[in-house]
Amino acid sequence: MCVLVQMSETLNPKQARGFLFTFILIGGISILEMISVLVDDGPVWLRAVNILSNYLGFGLTPAVPLCLVYTMERSEHMKGSLRVAIGIEVFYFVVLTVSLFSKGLVFSVDAANHYSREAGFRVYMLMYYAGIAYLLFNTLEMAQNFQNRGRKLVYALAGFLAVGTLVQVLIPSVHITWLCVTLIAVLFFLYCNEMWNQLDGLTGLLSQKSYLNRTLNLRAEDKMLIVFDVDDFKNINDTYGHLAGDRCLREIAACLKKAYSRYGNCYRIGGDEFCVLLWQVEKEELCKEKFYWVMEKRRKIVTILPGVSYGSAELLEKESICDAKARADQHMYENKKERKEQKTR
Repeated sequence: MCVLVQMSETLNPKQARGFLFTFILIGGISILEMISVLVDDGPVWLRAVNILSNYLGFGLTPAVPLCLVYTMERSEHMKGSLRVAIGIEVFYFVVLTVSLFSKGLVFSVDAANHYSREAGFRVYMLMYYAGIAYLLFNTLEMAQNFQNRGRKLVYALAGFLAVGTLVQVLIPSVHITWLCVTLIAVLFFLYCNEMWNQLDGLTGLLSQKSYLNRTLNLRAEDKMLIVFDVDDFKNINDTYGHLAGDRCLREIAACLKKAYSRYGNCYRIGGDEFCVLLWQVEKEELCKEKFYWVMEKRRKIVTILPGVSYGSAELLEKESICDAKARADQHMYENKKERKEQKTR
């Protein structure tokens, strides 16, 4: 997996570092668990190895979900919550360290080198399941950027990990936790890699490639195609520069997601061209009004934000997507013409 992370061109450096550290950490803790199983009830001179392997295993395990959260694109709110979560993990690790000099909080190893759980084992389980819940919450928040694709898979992965861990809690002789954790980390990597690969790098909307793949196999819920074209975008680039133009595209994309993501998939299909595959035709007017309302609200902050022309076409049963796109484009050009005429009055 470390080789795949290094080879991936989808991941940015921060994401690559996060996944690389996660897989190294999982590998290290898996080795520690194997050592603890091998030395338990062994020669007394291996007691220190037994204590150390269990101490590091119990201490580092709750950090794995935090490493996976680190790989995500985070808002300021998520960054703050991650700092708090790291602080809690550090505090837990310190408490676990201090407990080594007493009977032990989570575990103990007696003079005969026999491992046993202590009453504080529930503290470890609380940290462990809290980490899983924290990862699940942030993954679902990230899924909103993917327009909620794969949410069911996220729930399934979290459930699988929780059940696998519960089995080992109830049956200590069965060591499957790290098999579950490793499998989840691999699947999480593949999930994120696939999702990030479907996004447009500038706007965060689904990409043109994703749109083309979807239109090759339209689904029953795809009821309407809506196209958007930015008005006088060349003038924005020529007057204010391409960085300003890029900001305008990101702002428009954000407005599209706010207005349409609950009712359809939003795509960037060209330089200044966007579209939505709408699932509910009756929501067209509601979403349209919300889009232009959000645009006007953002224009008070980003004063150079250009207008956007709009066209739509219902997807007919025996009509190709190309024909539907042509009808939507025609309506969009008519709308663009009307908007220009209104400006000249």
